[in-house]
Amino acid sequence: MLTSIELCAGAGGQALGLETAGFDHSALVEIDKHCCNTLRHNRPDWTVLEEDVRDFKERAQGFAGIDLLAGGLPCPPFSVAGKQLGSKDERNLFDDAIDIVDATRPKAVMIENVRGFLDAVFHDYREHLKVKLQKLGYETDWRLLNASDFGVPQLRPRVVIVAIQKNHADGFNWPEALPHNPKSVGETLIDLMKERGWRGAEAWKLLADEIAPTIVGGSKKHGGPDLGPTRARKAWAALGVEGRTIAPEAPDELHTGMPRLTVKMVARIQGFPDDWHFTGAKTNAYRQVGNAFPPPVARAVAERISDCLKARKTFRIVA
Repeated sequence: MLTSIELCAGAGGQALGLETAGFDHSALVEIDKHCCNTLRHNRPDWTVLEEDVRDFKERAQGFAGIDLLAGGLPCPPFSVAGKQLGSKDERNLFDDAIDIVDATRPKAVMIENVRGFLDAVFHDYREHLKVKLQKLGYETDWRLLNASDFGVPQLRPRVVIVAIQKNHADGFNWPEALPHNPKSVGETLIDLMKERGWRGAEAWKLLADEIAPTIVGGSKKHGGPDLGPTRARKAWAALGVEGRTIAPEAPDELHTGMPRLTVKMVARIQGFPDDWHFTGAKTNAYRQVGNAFPPPVARAVAERISDCLKARKTFRIVA
């Protein structure tokens, strides 16, 4: 089995994708205690390190020889919703991640970030990262992937950066989009909307006949869980969803008006399996979901990395 370390693991979206692609986690590094509790609750056998990536960097060499170093590094430095300070943002961890690459020398690297990473303003910084990885012996590429191309019922574009050791790099190919569209929000959530006998569920399903807008609202700066700012809430309203707050449970039998989503509903829209439990109060649980990388997308990329690394091993045996 291939081994991996994940930086900024969050509540497990990328970790789940890697697991289903056949990777065994040597360690998951995450500073947020609520996310760490979720990881430990769902996978008690995983080694979850509740610490800052910068602290982990000092002892990363102890994990040398892993197959994959993965991570969902902080998005605010590159997000159009922020100031786009990039390398000047104190939350930027890209250079720290490359130091960890240097210390561990994995066969492959996989990092997820927001689409703003590809903006023209960051061209020089992208090239800077590429040159640093090249000096360490890696071929680097990045691609904008949309979660809806991999079965996730949501418009969620994310940049995935993949770096492969040069002697493995020729075997890597990006995953292809699925040949069919994902389910609509109504099709995805109808059984959960019916849990308490809501009479309007079937009519709502017909209205919610598109995929979801991007799940947002995961910032700690927000006072509580919601589906985003005014523009996002209008998009949800067009699907018959009240986005100002998150509900503690599904609508009851006599519910009138637009229903609210529960944490479990939002998690399903993010591509999480229903048995993945987010620990903590509603606000903390929702933030974990809102910041997650959809597991199906992580799996699709990780499977291609796995195929690439395994093909190289087979070649060596045959040779």
